[in-house]
Amino acid sequence: MTEARAVVTRLVAAINDHDLEAAMRCYTPAAAAVGPQGVADGVEEIAFYHTHMWEAFPDLHMTVWETVAEGDLVVLEATVAGTHSGPFLLPGGEPLEPSGKSISVRYCWTFTVEADVIVAQRVYYDQLEMYSQLGAHMEPDDPGTRGQ
Repeated sequence: MTEARAVVTRLVAAINDHDLEAAMRCYTPAAAAVGPQGVADGVEEIAFYHTHMWEAFPDLHMTVWETVAEGDLVVLEATVAGTHSGPFLLPGGEPLEPSGKSISVRYCWTFTVEADVIVAQRVYYDQLEMYSQLGAHMEPDDPGTRGQ
């Protein structure tokens, strides 16, 4: 197993264990994470993201289907599943109150690893797939601009 792949494997285990300390040891202090929900700069913001997901989905679990590692780049395809039992922030910062609904969403994560820590993380998933499973509705910021 490559060094980069081993770091990502440790991160996935920490995410599935909901072990914030172990997860944060996988990142450099200046790491950046980018996803549909925005940019998290530094381990404090990345820690907030993980904590928020665990609070919203206390039984959150990631199943990795495929991992490809080449040099300092690791790409994994996974399914993230859980039950919506806590507040979940929607785009714009509105909390979606617990619905008790389950999600199973396909994710693709890319990681850049240097010196045995993650320096950059990018996550791609279909937000509409997740929000539909939660019963949430995505609305444009300004409904008056539809069709223009």
